[in-house]
Amino acid sequence: MDYRKLGQTDMEVSILGYGASPLGNVFDVCDEQEGIDSVHLAIDHGVNFFDVAPFYGETLAETRLGRALKGKRKDIYLATKCGRYGLHDFDFSYDRIIRSIDESLERLQTDYVDLFQLHDIEFVSRQQIVEEAIPAIQHIKASGKARYIGLTGLPVRYLASLAREHEFDTVLSWAHYNLIQDEIMDELVPLSKEKGFGLMNAAPLVQRILSDAQIPVWHNAPAEVKAIQAPLLALCQKYQVPLSDVAMRFAMDQEAISTTIVGMCDLNMIQSNLRAFHLQMPDGILEEIAALVAPIKNKMWFEGLPENDLRTEL
Repeated sequence: MDYRKLGQTDMEVSILGYGASPLGNVFDVCDEQEGIDSVHLAIDHGVNFFDVAPFYGETLAETRLGRALKGKRKDIYLATKCGRYGLHDFDFSYDRIIRSIDESLERLQTDYVDLFQLHDIEFVSRQQIVEEAIPAIQHIKASGKARYIGLTGLPVRYLASLAREHEFDTVLSWAHYNLIQDEIMDELVPLSKEKGFGLMNAAPLVQRILSDAQIPVWHNAPAEVKAIQAPLLALCQKYQVPLSDVAMRFAMDQEAISTTIVGMCDLNMIQSNLRAFHLQMPDGILEEIAALVAPIKNKMWFEGLPENDLRTEL
């Protein structure tokens, strides 16, 4: 496994991060024992960054990850989140976030997390994030219950606007650095270098578009973006490599991003992602992929309050 420093923290994180949302049955039902075994296998192969949230499975993922990490907590870096607790359940009030860390610590069976993050900030007002949520996580950091603090979300322009005005240790952007999206490079990557925060990339398979799995019916991507899956699969078949392996290797190769977080919950997923880590990219494949996806490149959907969509202002 390879490692990169996460911003100005003391964490050297694996470039492959364990996304624990599938432990909460987010995509499919996950067998708990296999989920626990997958955590142990990932650790055995050098994965040391684990990311979870109360939202995933309505606390189930945190609970299962806590069980899996018994006896192994000091071997890894553990990140969780606050503010989002259900599909439409958002509460970034000061008091709720203060309670949230204690609830997460109990489920995770630990007395601290390495990173505590505001989860999907685009769904509430900027005023509440600034006046309540940020002071709350700052207080939690000062208390020692979290060593570092960060924010997460989908719209990279909005993430950058908050990270420019406030101090965070990390920023997690999802679905914005992969074979069909690279908007993260425009503003957020340069800002991370300027201000020194660590940058993380999640959902490198864009919620299954860049894999051979069936795209979920709830996927918000435009139809033409989802339709790119079939020709990409055919192209990768020509090169005799799995599309998901190419997508994972491509994401992990970006040195400006400390870790690429992908959802895992079973042994096959771990083995697939480890295979992708060792992939030698076939000559010419990335050039062909770039030409194929050019018509839909960076056609990203938006989620959250309309006033937090800053794309038209830049």
